[in-house]
Amino acid sequence: MSDAAIVGTGPNGLAAAVTLARAGLRVTLFELADTIGGGLRTDPLFDSEVGHDACAAVHPMAAASPFFREFDLAGRGVRLLQPEIPYAHPLPNGRGAAAWRSLGRTAAHLGADGERWTKLMAPLVARSRRTVDLLLSDLRTPPANLAVPLLLAPRVLAHGTPQSPFTTAEAKALLTGVAAHAVGRLPTLASAAVALLLGHTAHSSGWPLPEGGSGRIAEALAADITAHGGTFHTGHRIRDLAELSAFPLVMLDLGAKEFLSVAGHRLPARYRRGLEHLRYGPGAAKADFLVSGPIPWRNPLMGQAGTVHLGGTHEAILRQENAVVSGDPGTVPFTLVVDPAVTDPSRATADGKRPVWAYAHVPHGDTRDPVPLIRDHIERYAPGFTDTILAARGRTAAAYEEYNPNYVGGDIASGAMTLKQSLLRPTPRWDPYRTPLPGVYLCSAATPPGPGVHGMCGHFAARSALRHEHGLTTLPDLAPKATP
Repeated sequence: MSDAAIVGTGPNGLAAAVTLARAGLRVTLFELADTIGGGLRTDPLFDSEVGHDACAAVHPMAAASPFFREFDLAGRGVRLLQPEIPYAHPLPNGRGAAAWRSLGRTAAHLGADGERWTKLMAPLVARSRRTVDLLLSDLRTPPANLAVPLLLAPRVLAHGTPQSPFTTAEAKALLTGVAAHAVGRLPTLASAAVALLLGHTAHSSGWPLPEGGSGRIAEALAADITAHGGTFHTGHRIRDLAELSAFPLVMLDLGAKEFLSVAGHRLPARYRRGLEHLRYGPGAAKADFLVSGPIPWRNPLMGQAGTVHLGGTHEAILRQENAVVSGDPGTVPFTLVVDPAVTDPSRATADGKRPVWAYAHVPHGDTRDPVPLIRDHIERYAPGFTDTILAARGRTAAAYEEYNPNYVGGDIASGAMTLKQSLLRPTPRWDPYRTPLPGVYLCSAATPPGPGVHGMCGHFAARSALRHEHGLTTLPDLAPKATP
């Protein structure tokens, strides 16, 4: 019998399993789908030679988070490929803005706002590791050094209000596009924190793509778990915690709604109500395209970028994102577009076929087919894109919950990223990972620090479990084992 059961094999479930297995526990993982990975899956949807990332495609946090820094993907053969331009943002009439890895080149590109961009980002870039560690912390442990909080506070306040400190349309849109990764109302203090976290990493650890697709990260995590005695059971949905009664420790990579489904009748009323009152955010609707060549962007800078944000001007993004939060589909959805072969040429075939990955922000539970919405939006900035499409598949926001029950109504953040819910997710508790049920811990993105492929929710939950269940206060080494 194993020492611990892990339910769900998304990045957090896998991170929890790695941490526990490295501490000497025998772990068993259960996965609803037929393959492991959660948001880290790469599958050939239309052509056996072309892999499409099921959820996440670009991984700033896999390059930056404390868990992955120690786990060392590169040391395990996973190459994180860096685009020259991590992200870019087209504007009407062929204009556009780009964030290069080089902060100086970005500042020069932004003209009148170049100095402001440098003043905003340079101090964070110089302290990037500490900035990431703070924003990806459990949000409970006081920082060892106050320099980063003191740097962040005025920047979050300045960019968390409607009046942007920037003066040019390019700089305003460039940062607002990053803030929109919060998938919620704009601007807010929470969205400003997201913008600063992701924005500065473009100039430090980067926005890489794993060579061969996101599934390579899941494979590396699974290989380490297996090497330390862990076992996997796929195609197995846990519907009641009673199924796991033989395990002394249970780690749940489940959102609040799914946790209620498997354990609600066992939970104390106050804790149960807290989970029931968790607010969910807008949905993500996804389109995957198989295309015959690169996206024909009107502005050539977009063709060099790892990620392209489509939303128009700063003002247009605010209007659209705030409409979506209110349940109004608005006019044209904010859309993230990735052509992986720009960064990883191995993602394209010899005859030029390649995947295009895109998400649109839509109202919670939206049922519209995202393919025409996203196709037409890309076409506005890349005339002729439609003619390159060989095949397409859409997944509505409503269908995302069927794909992964944690994505309620298409909310891929497992709960709206408001300031309150960022700090107190999923319920107000000093240890948000430890549930009222003996030996049962939450390790999903519904806990701090929230969504993203960083593994920190699982790592922190495992840390809490090792301390409370086994009296271990020193975390195990996660680095690759040297071969003799």
